[in-house]
Amino acid sequence: MQAALVTQLIGSAGVEVRDVYEPASSPHHVLIDVAYAAVGFPDLLQARGEYQRSPNLPFIPGWEVSGVVRIGAGRFRTGDRVAALPMQDGLAQTVAVHEDLVFPLPAEVSIQEGAALPLNYLTMHLALTRRGRLTSGETVLVHGAAGGLGTAACQLAKAYGARVIGVVSSPDKRRIAEAAGSDEVVLVAGFRDEVRRLTGGAGVDLVVDPVGGDRFTDSLRCLASEGRVLVLGFTAGSIPSVKVNRLLLTNTAVIGVGSVEFWNRTSGYVGRQWAELLPLMQSRAIQPLIGPVFELNDAANAIAQLEQRRALGRILIQLP
Repeated sequence: MQAALVTQLIGSAGVEVRDVYEPASSPHHVLIDVAYAAVGFPDLLQARGEYQRSPNLPFIPGWEVSGVVRIGAGRFRTGDRVAALPMQDGLAQTVAVHEDLVFPLPAEVSIQEGAALPLNYLTMHLALTRRGRLTSGETVLVHGAAGGLGTAACQLAKAYGARVIGVVSSPDKRRIAEAAGSDEVVLVAGFRDEVRRLTGGAGVDLVVDPVGGDRFTDSLRCLASEGRVLVLGFTAGSIPSVKVNRLLLTNTAVIGVGSVEFWNRTSGYVGRQWAELLPLMQSRAIQPLIGPVFELNDAANAIAQLEQRRALGRILIQLP
């Protein structure tokens, strides 16, 4: 079979398409013929050697896929349409995934959309419901609201009854944040003042921050009393710090959201999350916004879209 491999830790330039052996079937693993694989920020970090877990070279990236079951396990049978979260090896024609990380696709969801659902929506479900304790009527500020994680945050927060303010880095990303359900969209330059204006000086209850960097301090200053900042990553590159006396004075909190680490320690939780999200998929309250779709031979260019911050919507690779 064919697969995209990271052969050097130099980003997209180190990605090559080669013939490799198909994975063998094994107990408790589902063998999936991949239709689409999504490309996300963890793939870019791994291609640079910057992710906290670094596989040995060469390796096949690809955190999330959709496809059809070839050999089933557990509740899955041959021919089932599924999404899956392999966290590695997804950019290949066939992948073996533990049955706990394979999810049924409802009829309302296309197989293309299925590839863009698992990582971002399950992460945001954990972030908003368990870590952030979001309640209906609260106001949520979403950084990177045009990105994969950001659009998932906007859609889920809206589905849970929140008012959503999206933050984007450029005017051309405004329409993506609006399509994802943002009630208002502001540019990152001056977002603190805009948030204060939009909330009448009250501030927001929850900040979703997968970006980090120098906007973090202003995010803290946007919080209402007892507000929370959810830290999901650092796509800006730098890791911010916080003076905890501010948290004391304002009764606010900074909360980490490490989904993979949580899933590894909490058996069965990810399956329960998917079951809770299924009605929202069926009602179309959540649906990933699909951007460019590449062929497998063009996998390096797909990852380069993330490097150059040019992606609008989720980037997918269609497998032959």
